Amino acid sequence: MTEHRDADRRSPEPHDPGHDMVAQTARELAHRGRDAGPAKRTSWLPAPGQGFGVTFAQIFRKVTTEEYPEVPKVTKPRYHGRHVLNRHPDGLEKCVGCELCAWACPADAIYVEGGDNTEDERYSPGERYGRVYQINYLRCIFCGLCIEACPTRSLTMSNDFELADDNRADLIYTKEQLMAPLLPGMEAPPHAMRLGDDEKDYYVREAGGAAPPADPAAGARDDQPVPVNHP
Repeated sequence: MTEHRDADRRSPEPHDPGHDMVAQTARELAHRGRDAGPAKRTSWLPAPGQGFGVTFAQIFRKVTTEEYPEVPKVTKPRYHGRHVLNRHPDGLEKCVGCELCAWACPADAIYVEGGDNTEDERYSPGERYGRVYQINYLRCIFCGLCIEACPTRSLTMSNDFELADDNRADLIYTKEQLMAPLLPGMEAPPHAMRLGDDEKDYYVREAGGAAPPADPAAGARDDQPVPVNHP
């Protein structure tokens, strides 16, 4: 029940015995008409003059012109642009093919198929990797929910917003188009794990890029410094 200041303006339950909906509506309309007053004018100008005043005020304002595409537009640092599949410092892929990004996508724009890693053919640490990864940018609304759902920080969003095309098929990006480029010191997969003997050494790492040693002899495992790829 909705309470009002006046007892006769209370809205009774519509399912109460003897409730008259027509009478209640008539009472509410009567109070509404009694309480409503004429709208007060806030300007001495007539209504057409107020409307034209807005138009004339815009004439003398400086026009902002963006010279795009000759001058590239600078986006905000956290702009939601084209997706990127990141790599570990040794070149292995961070994506483990869990498909959580596809489940979180409200537009059903992501398609993922996982595959099994083997010792002879390894693309990511652990057991699984993203064998097929596609994003349909005809559906994507750039909400970023897929980024929040990724457990390995594999999927991030760049500042690239120039995605227009004249072919619908070209707007379905594949894994090869989404993968981050290989930086100096990285090796293209498949290859064995370089940063440790277990996938835990990849995901539990210090800021400097070195995995925390489990024993005194583990600190001398890597002879070469490995550059860290910060997404």
